[in-house]
Amino acid sequence: MEPTLMVVGLNYRTAPVAVRERFWISESRRYEALVQLSRAEGIEEVIVMATCNRTEFWLWATDVTLAANSVMRLLGAEYGLKLCECKHFYRLLDEAALAHIFRVASSLDSMVVGEPQVVAQVQEAWKQAQKGGATGRFLDAVLEKALTVSKRVRSETAIGNAAVSIPYAAVELTRQIFGTLKDKRVLLLGAGQMCELSARELLNQGAGPVGVTVINRTLEHATELAEKLGGVAFPFEERWQHMAEADIIISSTSCPHTILSRQEAEVMIRGRRMSEGEKVEPLVIVDLAMPRDIDAEVRGIKGIFLYDLDDLENVADQNADEREAAVAEAEKILRAEAQGFRCQLMAERAVSTVVALRQRLDEICRQELDAFRQENGPFSKDQDEMLDAVMSRMTHKVAGSLARELKEFPEKLEQEQMTTALRRLFHLQTAESATVGTKST
Repeated sequence: MEPTLMVVGLNYRTAPVAVRERFWISESRRYEALVQLSRAEGIEEVIVMATCNRTEFWLWATDVTLAANSVMRLLGAEYGLKLCECKHFYRLLDEAALAHIFRVASSLDSMVVGEPQVVAQVQEAWKQAQKGGATGRFLDAVLEKALTVSKRVRSETAIGNAAVSIPYAAVELTRQIFGTLKDKRVLLLGAGQMCELSARELLNQGAGPVGVTVINRTLEHATELAEKLGGVAFPFEERWQHMAEADIIISSTSCPHTILSRQEAEVMIRGRRMSEGEKVEPLVIVDLAMPRDIDAEVRGIKGIFLYDLDDLENVADQNADEREAAVAEAEKILRAEAQGFRCQLMAERAVSTVVALRQRLDEICRQELDAFRQENGPFSKDQDEMLDAVMSRMTHKVAGSLARELKEFPEKLEQEQMTTALRRLFHLQTAESATVGTKST
């Protein structure tokens, strides 16, 4: 079986946030997953791509069935994958896998098309895999090309200009509730990039009359962000009072469990200020964390409007027409790049068979030459050298001709048929072990 590019995973299209967060692999656990999978059956190289929108395994697989089973065993052992949840996962091979990776890197497969953060996420996933020795020349080549395609898409189309970021979408959700964001009090739970970008969008819309309140488990990080935003930081232990006073809460922590339960939210809402009509003013909470920070049952509390990542997809986009045109242009670039690179990848995939073929032809010629010497020798030194040279030229010519035929087949099926025929004819059962999947050190 020929080695194959493969993607196994789920994303926002195939799984709701409640499922995605179950199989989201935290940064601290990705290295362990890379090590386990790089040693697993059927897998030669692997990259783990885990974001709020997706958990995917990008594989160079020597056996696609074994590789897929290895991924599922990992998810079953570490994350309790159930049979009924397998429907959320997809498996892409060859051309489909290549096009998918290109789309992800170009932010065409994002919940918010054109989002700028995805390039850094792809780079970080690749860097982590390289550091762990989980990639080799095949996935390294794929990722290098994917980032080149992404750069071309952003430079030659308006995909970046038409993009609506996740923070922007979060702000639009709050606007739908309040109408205007002027003078609305903002609190951030977390001090990461998503919180910062969301806060800046809110401040640009007139929110945060006295700055932004930042609360984080590490007070030093909260203070640093608060200073950048002209706000104030408080310890995590004092969050309840300040949450009750806020109009808008943006939450994006790295906590592995919820930090606000329904019971806690009910207590908090009772402590909120009243409006002129003696009604509790609404509280908008936007949960951007993966896994989620806020218990989903908080959505049922009167006076609280809770939004999570899935809600962002439904935000009306002012740039929808412009983005649609940019996506169409980007897809043209992507298809052309994928077609050209696919031929290159197929040629690389044939290298193992070519090397094994040359070794086998050399072995056959060497055996025949030894038999000829025994029957007709002895020969002088010059004659021996001449015989060796003739045999070497014959081996090189035959192997070179067959190699060109193998590499130049335009379709994968034809190449595989030719590969199978060569292996059977010359008994190349161990061709894969010759060079395929040799990892960089």
